[in-house]
Amino acid sequence: MVGKENLISQTMNYQNSFIAMGQTKNLRREKFLQEMAKVIPWGRLLTKILPHYESNELGRKRKDALLMLKIYFLQQWYSLSDPAMEEEIYDRNTFQKFLDLDLLVDTVPDETTILNFRHLLEKYALQKKFFAIVNQMLEEKGLIMKEGTIVDATIIAAPKSTKNLTGKRDPEMGSTKKGNNWYFGMKGHIGVSAENGLVHSVEGTSANIHDKAMFEQLLHGEEKAVFGDKGYVDKELKQEARKDGIYWGVLDRAVRGHALSGSQKKKNRKMSSVRSKVEHPFQVLKCQWYYRKVRYKGLKKNLLQLFSLFALCNIYRMRKKLLTT
Repeated sequence: MVGKENLISQTMNYQNSFIAMGQTKNLRREKFLQEMAKVIPWGRLLTKILPHYESNELGRKRKDALLMLKIYFLQQWYSLSDPAMEEEIYDRNTFQKFLDLDLLVDTVPDETTILNFRHLLEKYALQKKFFAIVNQMLEEKGLIMKEGTIVDATIIAAPKSTKNLTGKRDPEMGSTKKGNNWYFGMKGHIGVSAENGLVHSVEGTSANIHDKAMFEQLLHGEEKAVFGDKGYVDKELKQEARKDGIYWGVLDRAVRGHALSGSQKKKNRKMSSVRSKVEHPFQVLKCQWYYRKVRYKGLKKNLLQLFSLFALCNIYRMRKKLLTT
């Protein structure tokens, strides 16, 4: 009997030890949220929201704007819908810490409140202003360079199904062929700093629009060099760049019946090592934050989400330097 009591006592001690370890372990998600909470310029962002976020004289009191903004960012990082976001707040202790919520005292915003806040951001295109504020902050700290720009585009899939109320696919999306496969959706076009790959320009089009069509919109105008893949080959753009003293780093493309020369292949290999920096923001969005499909109908809302995602991506990629400064 005594031996059995000792065994139970030892088991309880082991369980308590595991619980203690679980309480003190710094989870990867928690570390990420702690770092982002420190480096995001909350004050600057709120100055754009608060003029449009006045309290109602009648009805329910509005939730704190900072709380709602944090919830919106959590949705971007973890690809959560409005109903899923509400449930995850109840379920995840790390989210509650990030939001500074105590479920014994505070009430969690419901999915309708979360939806209405996003609609407010979209109504005044505040996501685009967030992107500008973040880049201004990074430029002030000397993290965004303007010597050169790399341009690129990625396809973001949209639902192909016509099983909806209209019986049609989204008319603002389009189809394009890449390799031997066809894709339906939109394109996200970006211009990034050639030095560190931070995004300074964002555009969105239907997938059937050629990458080259957005080339000039992705430049900030102070470049000394531009880089891109073979989709941006254009004799007129090349001549204009050289006329303005801008180095043309777009990869050469072979034409039918004429293979690339040895010097052209060597140049392409050299330019590819520079151009690869433009893939890093896409990798964060698609592989780490699982943004591979459009969430909304139409180009406008999805483009605004891209502004939010790339603003957060820039902060995420520079968070270590921001923490030290």
